[in-house]
Amino acid sequence: MGKRYNLWSFYLILVCLGLAAYSLYSNINNTWLIAPPNYILLMISFLAFVLGVIGFKDKRNWRTKTRSWLTIILSSLTSIALFLILSFTLLFSSMGANKNIKTVSSPEDNYTIDFYRFDAGAAGSFGVRGELNGPLWSKKRIYYQQSVEQVEVEWENNSTVSINNHLLNLKKGDTFGF
Repeated sequence: MGKRYNLWSFYLILVCLGLAAYSLYSNINNTWLIAPPNYILLMISFLAFVLGVIGFKDKRNWRTKTRSWLTIILSSLTSIALFLILSFTLLFSSMGANKNIKTVSSPEDNYTIDFYRFDAGAAGSFGVRGELNGPLWSKKRIYYQQSVEQVEVEWENNSTVSINNHLLNLKKGDTFGF
């Protein structure tokens, strides 16, 4: 029984690390964010930790022992990092750093865009960003403009939108402000 826990916990933490790395990559490069939210990744890494502890019962050879220790170490570090990220995000989102100002849908409801006002306070700038919603929790940042507080949106057709007089063809993957 410990054998399965040992192996599954190892695979689970590898998947969690892969998703967390892709989440960081997609936020930096403004690609589709297909990874689940950070709180789900935190739960997955905590589950991998628990299964890794249970997997310590498997002491068949040096590989299983090494895999157990590697799982415990990786899941601990991942859980701590994700907890800090969630705490940091929660702290600054409660201070009004990101505020949802508008959600718009295309005429045939094929596309939905959420607009947020961001404000870094005295240390940074303010502006508006738009995120295109995809299936499940996936999102893609398509619009980013600094020094703007309002957003005016007008749909030209089902896949073309004008945001503050900047025309974006969503079917082609157009973005603005990056």
